[in-house]
Amino acid sequence: MASEANGSTGDGVKMPEIKFTKLFINGCFVDAVSGKTFETRDPRTGGVIADIAAGDKEDVDLAVNAAREAFDHGKWPRMSGFERGRIMMKYADLIDQHAEELAAVECLDAGKLFLLNKILDVPGASNMVRYYAGAADKIHGETLKMSGEFQGYTLREPIGVVGHIIPWNFPTIMFFFKVAPALAAGCTMIVKPAEQTPLTALYYAHLAKQAGIPDGVLNVVTGFGHTAGAAITAHMDVDKVSFTGSTEVGRLVMEAAARSNLKSVSLELGGKSPVIIFDDADVDMAVDLARKAIFFNKGEICVAGSRVYVQEGIYDEFVRKIAESSRNWIVGDPFDAHVHQGPQVDKKQFEKVLKYIDHGKREGATVLTGGKPCGEKGFYIEPTIFTDVKDDMLIAKDEIFGPVMSLMKFKTIEEAIERANNTRYGLAAGIVTKDLNIANRVSRSIRAGIIWINCYFAFDDDCPFGGYKMSGFGRDSGMHALEKYLHVKSVVTPIYGSPWR
Repeated sequence: MASEANGSTGDGVKMPEIKFTKLFINGCFVDAVSGKTFETRDPRTGGVIADIAAGDKEDVDLAVNAAREAFDHGKWPRMSGFERGRIMMKYADLIDQHAEELAAVECLDAGKLFLLNKILDVPGASNMVRYYAGAADKIHGETLKMSGEFQGYTLREPIGVVGHIIPWNFPTIMFFFKVAPALAAGCTMIVKPAEQTPLTALYYAHLAKQAGIPDGVLNVVTGFGHTAGAAITAHMDVDKVSFTGSTEVGRLVMEAAARSNLKSVSLELGGKSPVIIFDDADVDMAVDLARKAIFFNKGEICVAGSRVYVQEGIYDEFVRKIAESSRNWIVGDPFDAHVHQGPQVDKKQFEKVLKYIDHGKREGATVLTGGKPCGEKGFYIEPTIFTDVKDDMLIAKDEIFGPVMSLMKFKTIEEAIERANNTRYGLAAGIVTKDLNIANRVSRSIRAGIIWINCYFAFDDDCPFGGYKMSGFGRDSGMHALEKYLHVKSVVTPIYGSPWR
């Protein structure tokens, strides 16, 4: 079916041509073995953008075979780290050269703001590739001081064929969270993008080929989780799976890995992150931070600050100011540079968020702002804030993954810590205070993988990211991410006639 992405937007952005809709296996774009396709839709309207090849087990087999051949006999794992890094640098340059088109494709497919895609997501991806390109020739082992007449050393070797399963909320960033360190380590891979947002992953596969990444090293199989995703996690020739998504699916990934070949698994899963605002905070700054922590990217972010705890001394002022502020939050076409929030990714997510809003109302929480869909078409939801929320309500416990804030009052530091930790998740937390002692005490007490003090969403290529508890394990970003894609091998040899006896 022909793409609806033609012409330009009202803001003058040229609508992208959808060029890549087939599977990318062993350096070529190919149809699914079954010939089946599925529709990817524009969340602004619900209209069809393009028909995408629907990969299944047979296609995963072909992709894994290509990756296996490229790993076992190909040159990528056997290149010097410097040479891999040189090719990755070229890859990053190509991403930058196509930044505007990539940003537009992602906006069209995911409903993410075009301007932020262009100035944050796509440049962030190319910079991430450069970061790991710089690390590729710095992967080394250690010499070991062993007892007796032996010497030893360790080697750091690529883990093998990796299956990457990525979510729909940040298709570009999550693609490179996984692909960039795996490439630097010398692995080969199969990427399964979310069925809601397949378009940029296929574009990045095309650019990888242009950059000189050998055939079979990077394969992309589009399709559904219960078919293509399940085939990757259960495949006997996949050595590792790296998954980002819901906790429920993460559990299925672990089960499949255990039943197959006990492959290594890393998981970055859900979150229900607290933002704790103390009496001494600058209220205006706290309002701005808390608002962005939940409404940024329409709340479709695993570290969304969905539980906001405000100390009783400033609670009333905070409520008044965040209500005023949120009414100025503009929801609309994500191609419009003046818009703050685009549509939810698809109809299913749109309906899920609205269902949770109804739950909140029925459980007795008070709607301070929002609470309704908006617009005549597409999947837009008003930024919604609930007050009078209790910790045992569904809106305070479950990951909604939408623009819904639960706003609550607390008295003491001890209470704030206890309530913040009263969750099965442990991905992130925010603390707003001018008191260094409070910041240090609370940050050490919260069981979460990243703590932001007087800021939020402060990500960096050098800063490891991952969760505690049911938010998963393993770390993305930073040098820690390389560890997921490397084996440690010990080599021991005797030293005959050693004087150190």
